[in-house]
Amino acid sequence: MTMDLRSQCHTILPGQENTSPATLFQQMADWCSANNIDHDTYGEGQLIQDFEAKIADLLGFESALFVITGTMTQPTALQLACDNRHSSIVAMHPSSHIYLHERQGYQLQNRFTVLPVGNPYQTWTLDDLQLWPDNIAAVLYELPMREIGGQLPSWDDLSAIKAHCQQNEIHLHMDGARLWECQSFYQRSYQDIAQGFDSVYVSLYKGINGLGGSILLGDKDYIEKARYWMMRQGGNVYHRTPYIVSAAMQFDERLEKMVAYYERTQQIYHLLDAYPDLCVNPEKPHVNMMHLYLPISSENAISLRDTLAKEQKIWLGNPQQAALPNQCFIEWYVGDNLLNTDDNVLIEIFDWLSAKCPKG
Repeated sequence: MTMDLRSQCHTILPGQENTSPATLFQQMADWCSANNIDHDTYGEGQLIQDFEAKIADLLGFESALFVITGTMTQPTALQLACDNRHSSIVAMHPSSHIYLHERQGYQLQNRFTVLPVGNPYQTWTLDDLQLWPDNIAAVLYELPMREIGGQLPSWDDLSAIKAHCQQNEIHLHMDGARLWECQSFYQRSYQDIAQGFDSVYVSLYKGINGLGGSILLGDKDYIEKARYWMMRQGGNVYHRTPYIVSAAMQFDERLEKMVAYYERTQQIYHLLDAYPDLCVNPEKPHVNMMHLYLPISSENAISLRDTLAKEQKIWLGNPQQAALPNQCFIEWYVGDNLLNTDDNVLIEIFDWLSAKCPKG
């Protein structure tokens, strides 16, 4: 029912423009025809290898490998790091995707042990890591941290963690599912941001808006080991062409748009200044993402969302319950939809929400 109601709306606030399969496949076909694209065979082919090399060069790594899902990519990347260091301990923030959203696969498959590092609601620092006395094989750092509103560590904090891991021979892995969104905050190249990490995972659909898939980056030996492990897990897809084409044909354009998305996020924060009942996390934008907090339960927020969708054909997103019983939040990714939504429309929505929420 939720998806049906969403599909009836003419204005959908968070996320990217929803392109129909027919339109997207036609765009892909036209791009393939214009660029004389041939299929790869089990990952061997000009298109996929050129694209892997392009991402490796962009982030400053020797080698890159397309993997069908991030859920396959990251546990494998960390397991290889543990094997190399003869320890099964991986440190990561308690909001990490592996820890929260992958059905404890790392644990049930006996791949490694997770040490949760830092405050669940804040980015973590070197001091947090050093509280653990254990022989840590690998550290995962997510840039940005989705579950806490897209927060990023300061450059100095990140640099300190990089230096510590390098000095202590700890494998530093980046969960870069949304790495493409970080450049506006740090004002540094993607290569500078990735430097100091031993491996990086990036998504080809989050932000890039491709059909799916991911890229794992590292040195040549590491990537070759990863290649075999992806095969062992059933990731040796015959043709990767659809995933690569859908990402490659819009990759450069999407990266260029990240500046506009970030600027739009700052504008939305400015509009929200007039609505003290509608809070945002983080307090100031780090990337083109935010958590919009409402002073009502998620159940009540879902009811409001559905009313707005039915009466005005506007979709707010998916409310999630917060720690307090009368508080919830909605994740807003500022992409094409919010970029193209007029300020006056947003003000009307904020007025409507504020009026529906209880005061004080």
